[in-house]
Amino acid sequence: MMKMKRTDGVGRYCIRSKSTREEEDDVVVFVVPYFRSKPHILLRFEIPNPANQTIPSGEMPSGNDGAFLKRELEASFLKIDSLEKENHELKQEMSRLKAQINTLKSHDLERKSILWRKLQNSLDCGKLVVDEPPADDQTNAMTLPKPPPPSPPLLQIRRVTAPPPPPPPLQSPGGSKKTVVRRVPAVMEFYRSLMKSRDTQQQRENKNGLVPATYSRDMIGEIENRSTYLTSIKSDVEKYGPLLNYLIKEVESAAFTEISDVEGFVKWVDGELSCLVDERAVLKHFPQWPERKADALREAAFSYRDLKNLESQVLCFKYDLKQQPPLIQSLRKMQALQDRLESSISGVERTREATSKRYKELQIPWQWLMDTGVVGKIKLTSLKLAQECMRRIAQELECNESSRDGDLLLQGVRFAFRVHQFAGGFDTETKHVFEELKEIGSNRG
Repeated sequence: MMKMKRTDGVGRYCIRSKSTREEEDDVVVFVVPYFRSKPHILLRFEIPNPANQTIPSGEMPSGNDGAFLKRELEASFLKIDSLEKENHELKQEMSRLKAQINTLKSHDLERKSILWRKLQNSLDCGKLVVDEPPADDQTNAMTLPKPPPPSPPLLQIRRVTAPPPPPPPLQSPGGSKKTVVRRVPAVMEFYRSLMKSRDTQQQRENKNGLVPATYSRDMIGEIENRSTYLTSIKSDVEKYGPLLNYLIKEVESAAFTEISDVEGFVKWVDGELSCLVDERAVLKHFPQWPERKADALREAAFSYRDLKNLESQVLCFKYDLKQQPPLIQSLRKMQALQDRLESSISGVERTREATSKRYKELQIPWQWLMDTGVVGKIKLTSLKLAQECMRRIAQELECNESSRDGDLLLQGVRFAFRVHQFAGGFDTETKHVFEELKEIGSNRG
């Protein structure tokens, strides 16, 4: 029988004894490269020496032993080449999958950071008052608005003297050219501490003690009182005090059964507060302002609005038969929408227990967070994406005979399985589309 062993020796072939104790049992040894691309790895072939051993008929073809060995080597080379090619394809597939995983992770982190910044900007940034309209009668100043949508008469109050503009808002993630300027209380506190220590040191050095340390503090206080920004805040506190007291009562007594009503109420409250120079700075003068409930109402309204906008995008998605964009482009768009759906719903489900408990306490609707509410309906919208994906792939498989059937069919089934797990199953229409795709794949296979 022929034996193969790896060896690091060199040379084409040689004849030598297999064992020093059985010198009559000679073998023929061939040494050839194991891989064409790696000549340093060699194969050692041993066959019995025909001169000392009788070869049964049928075990090795008659004729020249070199021709037989050559055919064996050629067959081995063909198999090695196919294995090398398969190994190379597997490495490429692994690299592609790793790149997709890294891309999905980066997209997920980017979406979360953008959503977080939007929420923070919506909660922290007040809107600037740019107009400088004329003043109205003083009788309108005492008329209070009634929620939710109608504009209150108090908002018709126009300022007689236009205060200087407040600091610009935070820079948006899209890259605004406005300079970001915000007050930092730590700067003033640090400046006061330095001035106090400096004045104390000068007072000690002055023998007569004629330089009191209170002079610098009085100067700082005078500068603060004359600050145009603080003057605007004090003016808003005095002018819009009745409106803010009214809004405090409305927010405290707000109780809703539908989340859509919360969205309208928050929009109305934000519209009332938009007349303030700095919302948070003005509301600090009203300790009775229900900040916890107001923030919870805004959080619920923003989350609901984002989910509804995403649902509208999915429902409006439809493959355009006239334009017929490339198949890969359409599939990527569907996968991007599904990624956003899963990311948004996952964030809601992760904090659903604590959020629903807090909403119950503050009389804010919480049923929409459950699978039987808005969240469950949005999950079902992903079935439309699965239908569009499977129909598009089925059309491609029927029309294009030269398409890569295996990869394309696998991609469609993988996306359908992903939606199936996310939505909790298929409805009748989606199941019918899946059966059609399955039948096409079975016929072509």
